[in-house]
Amino acid sequence: MGDLRVGIIGLGHVGAHVLYTIALQGLSDDFVLVDLDDNKEKVIAERQDVLDATEFLPHRVNIKIGSIEDLKDRDVIVNAVGNIAALRGTNTRLSEMEFNMNAIQTYAKRLKDSGFNGILINISNPCDVITKWLADFLDLPAGHVLGTGTGLDTARLKWRLQDSTGVSSHSITAYMMGEHGSAQITPWSQVSFNGLSLEEAAKTDERFRFDKDAIEQGAREGGWITFNGKFCTEYAIALTAARLVRIVKYDEKEIIPVSTKLDGEYGEKGLFAGVPALIGKNGVEKVIELPLTDTEKEKFHACCEGIRANIEESKKFLR
Repeated sequence: MGDLRVGIIGLGHVGAHVLYTIALQGLSDDFVLVDLDDNKEKVIAERQDVLDATEFLPHRVNIKIGSIEDLKDRDVIVNAVGNIAALRGTNTRLSEMEFNMNAIQTYAKRLKDSGFNGILINISNPCDVITKWLADFLDLPAGHVLGTGTGLDTARLKWRLQDSTGVSSHSITAYMMGEHGSAQITPWSQVSFNGLSLEEAAKTDERFRFDKDAIEQGAREGGWITFNGKFCTEYAIALTAARLVRIVKYDEKEIIPVSTKLDGEYGEKGLFAGVPALIGKNGVEKVIELPLTDTEKEKFHACCEGIRANIEESKKFLR
């Protein structure tokens, strides 16, 4: 894709860290920042802080502050709008629904009318719901709108498996699937250690006879440990978004869990959910259907019903 042009909408904790992480990794040297709250001092400060750091980078970085219309030529846009204060005391990402539904509706038509035709990566919660509506509003080619979804939840799962077994997370295949929320599931039949299934590993090595429910719960609720301690999450989700940007930039064809549209895969249609997908320069290029057990399929369908209920709830914020 050559020199990647990146836009970031929302410059709060997450958006600012997305900017810094992508710049630090050299994934882009051309940014446009848009803040919907019109908090000019905050956006100016974030821009200045990163530009001050460029003396210590091996590359130049150009950062502009602009409007939604200035995003028309971006290759990738990261949507990071949110109201982090709405999460306090809730332990549910649904508490941001009203704010974020209103936020994306303030700019979606303008972005569509600008002619933007790149990839949009959504972080804003509830991720599966907001990603679905952004895809509907923007009407971009299939796969061009995706959410971080269970990508970070999967990372939380893998490092817990690493901590329990001593095997590097880079040698572990495992996924969190479904809702980026409290209903997500771990398909344990698909967990393997460089090709050795968890079931086979557990037959001969007690390290692999861990409490699966505790590991799954830790991955599911891990984000709240971070949030309840400092009232935001920033580093890990920014790196999740940056990883997706890297995959798109270099057309890596990596299989990674994201929130994407299901059109018959896993027997589900009409919603976005976290599933492993092949990602490249065109965004989601293929949903990967894992051979889940019957029990896992039932849990996944139940999770999808929860997402549908959340979509129905979100409709009251349409205008």
